[in-house]
Amino acid sequence: MPVYRLTRDLLFPHPSLSDEDGLLAVGGDLCVERLLLAYGSGIFPWYEEGQPILWWSPDPRFILYPENLKVSKSMEKFLRKKTYRVTYDTCFRNVITMCGKLRSGNTWITDGMIESYCELHKLGFAHSVETWFGNDLVGGLYGVSLGKCFFGESMFSTMDNASKTALITLTRELCQIGFHFIDCQVYSKHLESLGAVNVPRDIFLHELEIGLDHDTVRGTWHRYADS
Repeated sequence: MPVYRLTRDLLFPHPSLSDEDGLLAVGGDLCVERLLLAYGSGIFPWYEEGQPILWWSPDPRFILYPENLKVSKSMEKFLRKKTYRVTYDTCFRNVITMCGKLRSGNTWITDGMIESYCELHKLGFAHSVETWFGNDLVGGLYGVSLGKCFFGESMFSTMDNASKTALITLTRELCQIGFHFIDCQVYSKHLESLGAVNVPRDIFLHELEIGLDHDTVRGTWHRYADS
């Protein structure tokens, strides 16, 4: 399949036109409007410093249905100890920066990505979940929320189970408020252990359409904080 070159127009080819690895298009920019269009179309940016922007829609798609979350007995025991405190949207820039810093030399979280997603956060579409040990930020994740869909982007952890605590806490909250899925994009053994599964892209796109048929709750998610 050909890889499409984007113009200044806010348009994407259909995800079914991706190549066998999921690469769909190259070029364009990371403006808020294009990012929102991409996520709403089942497409996401993923590239390295020095590369043009690459846009992907893999088949299959790796997603976590909140109601299917799996938490091991040992992790449940760890969570009951309340070693960490979890908050939402208190330091988005710190979280995305740490996600990139801990993958130095092997990250798609470029300076341009950071600025674009911080703008999405200011507009109420991007969110962070923070894990604290005392006053220290030791883990977290960030992603984009549209309708009843959450598109996870990256996690980081500097202490055992810190990012896992953030993800489990978020997933349980999203289950309570009726989110359809968390998009994990591509397979990882770690997320599979928590219940994420591969689904065919056409099924993902159908469920995305259903999930987007709900209003997007913009703004801070402070009210979901685990007290």
